Amino acid sequence: MENNNSIIHVILTGGVGSRLWPLSRKSQPKQYLEIFENKSLFEMTVERNSHLADKVMVVGNVDNHHLSGKVMSKTDTLYTNIVEATPRNTAAAIAFAAFASDPNDVLIVTPSDHIIDKMEDYNIAIQEAISKAKEGFIVTFGIIPTKPETGYGYIESKGDKVISFREKPNETTAKEFISRGNFLWNSGMFCFKAGVLLDELKQFQPDVYEKSKAVWEANKEGFLDLDTSLEIPSISIDYAVMERSKKIKVVPASFSWSDLGSFESVYDYLVTKGHPIDSNGNMVIGCESPTRFLGLKNTIFVHTDSANLILQKENSQDVKDIYNELEKQNSSLLN
Repeated sequence: MENNNSIIHVILTGGVGSRLWPLSRKSQPKQYLEIFENKSLFEMTVERNSHLADKVMVVGNVDNHHLSGKVMSKTDTLYTNIVEATPRNTAAAIAFAAFASDPNDVLIVTPSDHIIDKMEDYNIAIQEAISKAKEGFIVTFGIIPTKPETGYGYIESKGDKVISFREKPNETTAKEFISRGNFLWNSGMFCFKAGVLLDELKQFQPDVYEKSKAVWEANKEGFLDLDTSLEIPSISIDYAVMERSKKIKVVPASFSWSDLGSFESVYDYLVTKGHPIDSNGNMVIGCESPTRFLGLKNTIFVHTDSANLILQKENSQDVKDIYNELEKQNSSLLN
C-alpha cells in the first residue's frame, strides 16, 4: 500500500466510566472489564476494526496504558502508543493522533468502550465514511435512534448534511427529536484525513493546535510531558471543530450501538446475551452467590469485593453522583 494513504484506527481510551462504579474503577476502567463474553470492550474494539485499518494507534494515559498494552499483546496487534500525562479532553487526544500521522492518512477515531452489533451495517458505514474523508470531509457517525435516549447528544441532519449538534436532551426534547425523524445519536466516532482535521483545528482553536503540536513534537517514545500538557485547553473535539467547521458530513448508520455508559445500557445489552433476570426484571451483576429479590422490580444488584451497589434501573444516570461524592472524599473505593 502507498505510504501516503494509510487507514489508521485511532482508539481513545481516556474514559473512567464513572456511571459504572463500583465495577469501573480508576485502576480498571470499564473498557478493560472482561464482562462481555469474557472479553473487554477495548479488545472487542480492536478486533472489530482490525480488518478495516492498516495501522492502529492507542491514545491513553499514564494510568491505563499498561492495561491497553496487555490487550494489544493478547490480540497480537502492532500499534503506535500515545500516552497522555494528563487528560486534556478529546480535541487534544485527537490532535496528537493526527500529528503522529501523515497528513494524507485517513483516521477512523473510535472510543474504546462502545458495544456495536450488526457488523455488516457497520462496515458499510465505515467504507462510506472513508470515501467522504478522502474527498476532504470530516465525517461523524450518526446512529439512527431506537428510542428517545437522554444519555446521548444528537445530530440534526438532512441526508449527509449536519444542520446542528444538540446537547443531551431532557425526556420531552428527546421525544420531540424522535418524532421529527431527522435526529441521530451522536456516536463520538469520526473519520477524516489527519491534515484536514489539523487545518480546521488550527483555524478554530489555534491555541489547542499550537500547544498540542509542541507537546507531541517533544514526545519520548509516545510519552507526553506533564507540564506542557497542562497548558493545552481542555475542550472536546465537538466544541473545537465539529460544531464550527463547514467540512462536516454525517453518515447516518443503522448498526446497533451503545456507549454502555450506564447500568441501564449494560442491563439491556446483557439481556440480549441471555444474562439471567428474574420475573420482575431484577438482575445480579458480579455475584456468584444465590441472590433473591422480594417486592422489587427492575433492580440491579452490582457486587464487587470492596463495594456493592443496589439501584433501580431507571436511576442509572445518577451513579455518577455517587462517584463524584466519593471523589470529593478522596475515597479509596474509586481506585
